[in-house]
Amino acid sequence: MISKQIKLTNAEGLHMRPAGAFASAMSKYKCDVTITFNDRQINAKSIMSILTACIKSGSVITVTCNGDDENEALSEAISIIESEFTKN
Repeated sequence: MISKQIKLTNAEGLHMRPAGAFASAMSKYKCDVTITFNDRQINAKSIMSILTACIKSGSVITVTCNGDDENEALSEAISIIESEFTKN
């Protein structure tokens, strides 16, 4: 299991478009991918779970990956967040 804490810097936070892009990107990995926000564990492969978390710009989240391809998944997750969801 590996994880990284990161701050969302995109202006809208994880609203519909970035949440969808993030969930779609994470769904291609076999490992479990979770976002921890306000002591809540969120399934990063579920757009609805991400949306209901109401993660706003400036929020600090922890992305955790656990499984066979965890390194690749975490690398892509961080890359997507750092690019402010402009990568697809």
